[in-house]
Amino acid sequence: MSVDKHGSADLSITFHGAAGAVTGSCFLVRHQGGALLVDCGMFQGSKSVQELNYRDFPFDPADISVLLLTHAHIDHSGLIPKLYRHGFTGRIIATSGTADLLTFMLPDSGFIQETEVRRLNRRNRQRGSREVQPIYTRADAEQVLSRIQPVDRDVWIDVEHGVRARFWDAGHILGSSSIELELPGADGPVRLLFSGDIGPGDKPFHPDPHGPARPDWLVVESTYGGRDRPIVTADERRAMLGAELTAALARGGPVLIPAFAVERTQELLYDLDRLFDEGALRPVSVFLDSPLAINVTGVFDRHLPDINEKGTPPPFSRGNLHLTEDVEASKRLNRITGEAIIIAASGMCEAGRIRHHLKNNLWRQSATVLLVGYQAPATLGRLLQEGVSRVRIHGEEVQVRAKIRTLDTYSGHADRSGLLRWTLDRLPVAGGIFVVHGEEQERLALKKGLEATGIDGAKVHVPELDSTWELTGRRARRTDPTAPRRAAPPARDWHNDYAATMLALSEKVRGEKDDAARTELLARVKAALGMAT
Repeated sequence: MSVDKHGSADLSITFHGAAGAVTGSCFLVRHQGGALLVDCGMFQGSKSVQELNYRDFPFDPADISVLLLTHAHIDHSGLIPKLYRHGFTGRIIATSGTADLLTFMLPDSGFIQETEVRRLNRRNRQRGSREVQPIYTRADAEQVLSRIQPVDRDVWIDVEHGVRARFWDAGHILGSSSIELELPGADGPVRLLFSGDIGPGDKPFHPDPHGPARPDWLVVESTYGGRDRPIVTADERRAMLGAELTAALARGGPVLIPAFAVERTQELLYDLDRLFDEGALRPVSVFLDSPLAINVTGVFDRHLPDINEKGTPPPFSRGNLHLTEDVEASKRLNRITGEAIIIAASGMCEAGRIRHHLKNNLWRQSATVLLVGYQAPATLGRLLQEGVSRVRIHGEEVQVRAKIRTLDTYSGHADRSGLLRWTLDRLPVAGGIFVVHGEEQERLALKKGLEATGIDGAKVHVPELDSTWELTGRRARRTDPTAPRRAAPPARDWHNDYAATMLALSEKVRGEKDDAARTELLARVKAALGMAT
């Protein structure tokens, strides 16, 4: 077996993201002719997890010849501008749908980096702390767009000498794909299949996911690897949305829907359109308060011009749908106290305009927050879902009196049964299966599920972050990472613990019977911290 300059076998995969967590998808494939990446995503979730985005790449970007993208979601594409900033000069290969979405998504991500760093540096100057730099800027992102090469699905394309790729519809979002790679190996071509994110089927915009059979190696996502959802048809899902909104609007206040700008927002608009047309929901005002979601909706409109029922108007433009692009128009939505539906990013409530709307409405009993997507551990969305009574937003304490509801029928991911079915349809897999893109319990659950179908457990691997696996023949051998960044992200981080502690202390102080008791309590806290009283 030959060994390259990096000390690895002819073929290896290193899992630089989506290993022990859902976000940060990034897989480095080294082969006889060089090295390529599949995805280069941003870590999302708690601040401790996001901190990984600011560190140096654990590989030299200049070594990478080409980047292949499964889809446009930021947890799969969000670090591309940083990759170029640090020396990558190759092509980005993706479907045309993915390429069109990235035209808006990457510059928007750069703008968010700049905006958040500006706000943070303002606080740092007040505190006397050092200032920080954005991961990348909007200008960095815009320079990358010309390097994207759109390709068709279901056809082999030459990636580089001796390497071919084929994109298969993954049914997750517009343009999403599983990527099949054919690479040179010591004993002939080797085929690797990366699932990307697998859709659940029965989606209004996409066919069911599909892919090739008999790969040598399979890398499969496991977002819902341990959970089965009730089987819900598109019509049933729409009816459930209508029931949730009818009940929420009856409370008299606005309905806030934190939604991912890509796919989830467009699915909601499509179903709202149908509900209004069918008379199942009164045509109340709907505000789409996200410049990115507005631009992305235009991409969907171009790619799916005939999506709506015949004889009905287009789903993304109707009289009671109001597109809120500029900041001042967004601020005016804070005056709304009555019936309205406000859809805004981000889907996990960690950034964006939704946080302003939450700050202005969480304390209202008449308001409703409808969560329609996955909420990662330690995010504001997950905290609300778990029923916290108080939160801190933009440094301010807010009591949660609004109704918090979850509608888990809009997931863009296959559940446990769907993932097992998709994986079994790929069999036989000559070498082995790598389970990625899931929290640890979900990955282990999918591994157990695969073993229960008769697959040899020794061939189902659960890689750690930054671990390298050498692929030789039908064997995978793990080499320990030289400098692993983290075995797995924590369920909570100190930022959230700090906020929760401050909220608890504030509530405890207020609950004391008089000023003397409050003074005594604070004295005990200071003593515990070693502070002079």
